[in-house]
Amino acid sequence: MGEEKVVEKTTKNNKKFKKFKPRKKTGEIECNLIESLQQRYSDISVDNIKSFKDLPLSVKTLRGLKDGKYFVPTEIQKQSIGFALQGKDILGAAKTGSGKTLAFLVPILEHLFCQKWTRLDGVGALIISPTRELAYQIFETLRKVGVHHDFSAGLIIGGQNLKFERKRMDQCNIMICTPGRLLQHMDENPLFNCSNMQILVLDEADRCLDLGFEAAMNSIIENLPPKRQTLLFSATQTKSVRDLARLSLSDPTYVAPHEQSEWSTPVSLQQNYVICEVHEKISILWSFIKNHLKQKSIVFMASCKQVKYVYEIFCKLRPGISLLALYGSLHQERREQIYKEFCRKSNVVLFATDLASRGLDFPLVNWVIQVDCPEDGNTYIHRVGRTARGLQGKGEGLLMLLPSEEEAMLLELKSKKIPINKIHIDPSKIMSPQRKMESFLAEFSELKQTAQRAFVSYAKSVFLMKNKNIFNIYALDTNAFAKSLGLVVPPRIRFLQKIKKNIEAQKQKNRSEDDVSDVSEESVNKSKKTRDDSDDDNDDSYQNESQTEGDGGFKFDISDDDGEDILTVKRRNHNVIDEVDEQPIDMEERPVKKKKSLTKAAIVKKLLNKKIVANTKVVFNEEGEALLNEKRDLRSELAKEYENEDKGGIDIEKAKLVLREEDRFDKERFREKIRLKHKEEKRKLKQSKKEEAEKDDFGSESESDGPDMSWLPDPDKVYGERKSDNDESPQNSSFEGNDRSSEDEDDNASEENIHRPLKRKLSVSKGIQQKSVKKMKKLRAGVKDLSASLSVSEAEKLAMQLLQSRK
Repeated sequence: MGEEKVVEKTTKNNKKFKKFKPRKKTGEIECNLIESLQQRYSDISVDNIKSFKDLPLSVKTLRGLKDGKYFVPTEIQKQSIGFALQGKDILGAAKTGSGKTLAFLVPILEHLFCQKWTRLDGVGALIISPTRELAYQIFETLRKVGVHHDFSAGLIIGGQNLKFERKRMDQCNIMICTPGRLLQHMDENPLFNCSNMQILVLDEADRCLDLGFEAAMNSIIENLPPKRQTLLFSATQTKSVRDLARLSLSDPTYVAPHEQSEWSTPVSLQQNYVICEVHEKISILWSFIKNHLKQKSIVFMASCKQVKYVYEIFCKLRPGISLLALYGSLHQERREQIYKEFCRKSNVVLFATDLASRGLDFPLVNWVIQVDCPEDGNTYIHRVGRTARGLQGKGEGLLMLLPSEEEAMLLELKSKKIPINKIHIDPSKIMSPQRKMESFLAEFSELKQTAQRAFVSYAKSVFLMKNKNIFNIYALDTNAFAKSLGLVVPPRIRFLQKIKKNIEAQKQKNRSEDDVSDVSEESVNKSKKTRDDSDDDNDDSYQNESQTEGDGGFKFDISDDDGEDILTVKRRNHNVIDEVDEQPIDMEERPVKKKKSLTKAAIVKKLLNKKIVANTKVVFNEEGEALLNEKRDLRSELAKEYENEDKGGIDIEKAKLVLREEDRFDKERFREKIRLKHKEEKRKLKQSKKEEAEKDDFGSESESDGPDMSWLPDPDKVYGERKSDNDESPQNSSFEGNDRSSEDEDDNASEENIHRPLKRKLSVSKGIQQKSVKKMKKLRAGVKDLSASLSVSEAEKLAMQLLQSRK
């Protein structure tokens, strides 16, 4: 910048003041700064770099590194940042924990800064990671280092809100993603545009380019612009010409500061292995955890189901230390929560698959235990690299090997320059939790199913490994391994049974082919002999009976057609059943396959496939039409519209309106119910009145309505004729006779057949004295005679007098 001239001016008041020229614009300052930085790129010398300030970096980047407490660059950072700033393609390989993340983040920030990249320019850099956890870690590091820059960054991984990512895809300058989700946006999102992309970074490049991601990576690379800068970083870098050709690298620079070192793992890492049987692994792991309660450890296993089961059963056993599990089938939010929790805690054990073996920077890990043998030497390096990270980091690793895995695995580790020592475990210090595990599996059926899945998944993982020199599934004692997991009865390994059947069938087929070929050779030799000895020239063909087996023997015909021997098998005798009464030959019954026990998940899947909705009842009328369930089915259009919405959460205001609409239908239904109830009550009342009207004046039913008593026997024949009471006076007898005669005149013929007990007996049975009964009869007879002689008016007067006298 040039010197500014001062101009003196005089006002009316003769006061002097100074006026400065306007300063240069900020854009001009940045342009000059960028030019000066770019001029220094060619002068970068690795030997002269002692701190990040010695590198030609912008002020914003240096401030971000200082805030993140990054002061001294590592070897991989010193060598790779300079080449990356010069625009060269890089293949970076370094030990685990050597700071490869900053080696590609710093060049990205500087390149976009020099290009004056803005949000309107779209995607400028693309970083692809094989795992979500590693992508999240890179994103957090970028936030620390690039906090003072104006670039926008996006984390595009599976398990997140896809709609949220779609809307902001065109605003991201630096995109950190996993292959699957990136390819999904490329195919489905019209806002995604990478035509202006400048830098492509593959972290853990060998994993990104292997068979697991081959199809996705091929599709992604086809959609990327060919003119770009490509950076590949990994602890075990790929050197495959095929992989490098796919990426269209132009004269890449190979940066490997530790390639000439003696060992490929950190020097501060102490590595050991122990030889044990497969059923001893759980006991050794349990004893190790109980003896290291004040340390931070990671336990690696081969499959997700093993991690899940061991974590759950150890939580039941309660070792006295915090336990965590990290595997692929967990939800993304839960995975991030476990990752943060493990980083924060100091005394904890993390059970994990190889998901946690790549690139994750866990602070202060003391032990890495590999319960299951790694796939190869590269996997071992990444697993054990979770400890002893950084310049002063220390850690220890323990590898459990089976006797069948020892020799081949040690050769593999030796070829990768990995120092490892053999140790022996004191048997007296091993504690076996097998009995407790068996009791827990007997109590919890779901835990037992998890154990069975873990058992099968381990066998499958061993079977699918490529290196058969290390992994031999037939060398495993599966019954003992099942017992060590707490399973009393070992589950069936179906895929092994099928493989064994196929192998036996193939062997049997080969044996039969060999036998047939031997028989054919013998028959050919015999046929030649017969041809030489025979003098008959009229025969057109020569036949030889080589083998007969009773009546059902076989005859092999050998004919010379076109100079080739053709073997044909013919049946000599055919046993045909002509008689109808003869029983057919019993065929061997095929073994009935046992039905597979259905789990709860399988039952739910069947219901989902059949589209059956649980807890529903459909009522049909006589015409076959479905009737609405008035109590459960929604009636109002507003409620149906609200039910079909896909929005998350609850809209309180709209829910209130829906309740009011449905309440109106409920009130109408209640009124209709009351109306029907009243109608039914009126109908019953009418019916009762109609029945009362059909009765006679005395309250008894008519004869036609009464019961038919004609079937009853005659009481006189059963009990004999009635005898007159000699103790009764003539008056009494005449009274009874008159009474009976009057009744006979009034009653019908049907009533005469009804048996009635004697009145005297009834009165005695009721406890009434015989004398009082006689007086009552006399009074009744006198009243009856008097009422017959009086008129109606006289009878009323007599009744009134009797009533007054009683009062």
